[in-house]
Amino acid sequence: MSTWRTAAHFVAHPPPADWRDDLARRIGRRPRRVGLWTELAMYGARCCLDAAGEAALPAGARIRVASMRGAWGATHAGLTQLDAGLPMPFTFMQSQPALMLAEVGRCLEWQGDASFALCRDAARTLQLAKLGASRDGLLFGIVEEERNGELPRSEWWRLVPA
Repeated sequence: MSTWRTAAHFVAHPPPADWRDDLARRIGRRPRRVGLWTELAMYGARCCLDAAGEAALPAGARIRVASMRGAWGATHAGLTQLDAGLPMPFTFMQSQPALMLAEVGRCLEWQGDASFALCRDAARTLQLAKLGASRDGLLFGIVEEERNGELPRSEWWRLVPA
């Protein structure tokens, strides 16, 4: 498909002060044992789908998530703990993009084609994500944690063929 329509666009840059409470309300539970980056992804994805008026992402849709650093906080904490001689910490799991993708799928009650890309050019990643997408479309997000004065960001687009 070459022509796409934006069904919804959601931006939290930065998220509101009560975003974690809002996430728990939207998904009916508090996320457990996931890191901040994953929670930001869950929050933005759920809000975008809500803005699109969709209770669930269609089974044939794909999810693509882009970031310049991924789960920076969990990665840094895990490496610090490893350097201190601690056994492989639980924090290590929170640094894995696959965990984020699984939790986003879980909070959307969806299973399907999902992937993550570390990138500097999110627009290029979006172009690639559209290639071969089905008629059920695409949920595309950019998720960044706060770092070096940069505000946290969870920005999502629900795209469908025009």
